[in-house]
Amino acid sequence: MLVPVILSGGAGTRLWPLSRELYPKQLLPLVGPLTMLQETLRRLDGVDDVAAPVIVCNETHRFLVAEQLRQIGLGKARVLLEPAVRNTAPAVAVAAMVAADATGGDPLLLVLPADHVIRDNAAFHVAIAEAMGEAQSGRLVTFGVKPHAAETGFGYIKARLDGAASGPVEEFVEKPDLEAARSYLQSGDYLWNSGMFLFRASRYLEELGRFAPDMLEACRSAVAGAREDLDFLRLEPEAFKSVQANSIDYAVMEKAAGVVVVALDAGWSDVGSWDALHEASPMDAQRNVRIGDVLAEDCRNSYLHSTSRLVAAVGLEDHVVVETSDAVMVAPRARAQEVKALVERLKRDDRYETALHRQVFRPWGSYDSIDRGDRFQVKRLIVNPGAVLSLQMHHHRAEHWIVVAGTARVTRNDEVFLLEENESTYIPIGATHRIENPGKLPLHIIEVQSGSYFGEDDIVRFEDNYGRQGTTT
Repeated sequence: MLVPVILSGGAGTRLWPLSRELYPKQLLPLVGPLTMLQETLRRLDGVDDVAAPVIVCNETHRFLVAEQLRQIGLGKARVLLEPAVRNTAPAVAVAAMVAADATGGDPLLLVLPADHVIRDNAAFHVAIAEAMGEAQSGRLVTFGVKPHAAETGFGYIKARLDGAASGPVEEFVEKPDLEAARSYLQSGDYLWNSGMFLFRASRYLEELGRFAPDMLEACRSAVAGAREDLDFLRLEPEAFKSVQANSIDYAVMEKAAGVVVVALDAGWSDVGSWDALHEASPMDAQRNVRIGDVLAEDCRNSYLHSTSRLVAAVGLEDHVVVETSDAVMVAPRARAQEVKALVERLKRDDRYETALHRQVFRPWGSYDSIDRGDRFQVKRLIVNPGAVLSLQMHHHRAEHWIVVAGTARVTRNDEVFLLEENESTYIPIGATHRIENPGKLPLHIIEVQSGSYFGEDDIVRFEDNYGRQGTTT
């Protein structure tokens, strides 16, 4: 049995302003109608004997992940919530323990980052079959991508395959300089390190215990003390936070004996920058990628992305222009990796744009901050059919609600009443309140807040259907 382990904990800061901490790139539809997480799972369609996947994600992304799994019919996936970021080695360890418990055996684990692109699924399936044969014999398998350029942004794997589909790894190599990358490409003995793996759960845990026994024991404690929370499994926080962050490569793969690499030539990309996303996306005759409402005149080799308004460009060459409702980013493609420096500067300035989009998703739907000024804020709420907000109150703001589409069931202190389209109500400061959508269509409400403070931490939750009592997320 093959259990997909999907690592979905990254922040993707190099793809800002689309990718943000609370809505990272793996949860975005960057190269097609499905999100990258959904694409990662769907590309396994057709592989034999695949069990329900195990998803490892940050707890702040839990409802977004659950909704995206539901949309593609994978509601039975096991979702593990990390209380802290500790890199891939402990993430895979806890997933291995949970997968072994769920299957009642020693399954093969196919470890995949949630934010990669693979164009040729058939070739990927062939590589998986080759890797399964090796893993069933007790080997640890990594996937190495056949390089087509002297890339300095990837680590490399040295293996003399001589045309074979797989073979022993001779050496893992750190990201090289350009001269070394050119020599690797010319030699033909090096593959890009994809960060994808396949092995038995027991073999990985055995090797982790040999090289990082403290990590293994802390992960065992985190799983033993885990608790169910709705459809999620929350790892015991103190045990997991005690783990020293480390990657699979450093913790296990570079130290273990008998590691095998399977060569992969399937149109792979880790989409680690705007330049990489440009190369992975469909282009027009001038090699421009145009997404959204984009008007391009005499532009070439550029990535132009609009999400909320017209983007018009004249005479651009080798540039990236990305527009969202609250930010616009412009950079030469050759310097696209430096976007990370912009994000770091925004963080130093305590700007919300590093973490949130203007539209913020919640388990009940979403809200969009339309306007804000001195002592007022205007939001558009969209409440999903059957969804209900928490029973809450605010110390510093009153709220006016106007229903523009659908029907709302409103609780205000001891009152419960319905609001139809074009009707409104007022929630004074300190009143206990909630909104419910009893209908079968989305409920749209314009909320006008008035008061002295509008931060999300001015929420006191008394009841919540999504287990968020005592939180502001």
